[in-house]
Amino acid sequence: MIVGIPCDHRVLGHHAFHMVGEKYIAAIREATGLLPLLIPVLDKAIPVSEILESVDGLLFTGSYSNVAPHRYGGAPPRDGVLQDELRDGTTLPLMKAAIDAGVPILCICRGFQELNIVLGGTLHQHLEEVPGRADHREDKNATLEEQYGPAHEITLTEGGMLSAITRKKKIMVNSLHGQGIDRLAPPLAVEAKAADETIEAVSLIGAKNFLLGVQWHPEWRWAENADSRSIFAAFGDAVVFSANR
Repeated sequence: MIVGIPCDHRVLGHHAFHMVGEKYIAAIREATGLLPLLIPVLDKAIPVSEILESVDGLLFTGSYSNVAPHRYGGAPPRDGVLQDELRDGTTLPLMKAAIDAGVPILCICRGFQELNIVLGGTLHQHLEEVPGRADHREDKNATLEEQYGPAHEITLTEGGMLSAITRKKKIMVNSLHGQGIDRLAPPLAVEAKAADETIEAVSLIGAKNFLLGVQWHPEWRWAENADSRSIFAAFGDAVVFSANR
């Protein structure tokens, strides 16, 4: 069974590349046992129908880039903020169609933000500048182990999807994001919040299938974290169950 993973678009030297972080690929292969399939984000996007005919589930990953603010009516980005219009052009319509079709979906970091935008929400482009909010960005001068280490606690919504998956009321998560949800999309339910009220996880009210979005990175050393193992196990089980119906 196949989990599609849309790529990022990057230019390295003089050449264009379609890229996905190895940690996402490894988490799908090792944590779920499913086959990860990378989806290129071409200037002429692959038709959504072709993609959905070829996959059993979808993982929308984190990225160094942000969703272009014009996609949700936001102010133009500041100089130096990385955009990826080709990814936006594939992921946003693909996610909407996949939700409508009932494809199992897991959204991480940028993918979590894409989910909110697709369903009508907006983003804070610089969360650390919002009064009352903490700085959720990583220290880019720190080691990867420090950047992806436990950063803060989140409180899970009682009776929610994530609480049921982890069987916990609070969990510790890493934190490597500069953006965050501003206006929550109306169809989404809050699954977890940080102490500063930043939304850290969401699900879709009345979803046809598994759909979970998380702001942190459960793919990082997933095998060492019981909550990450539970999230990927639940997603993998949903993909298998859906494909076998």
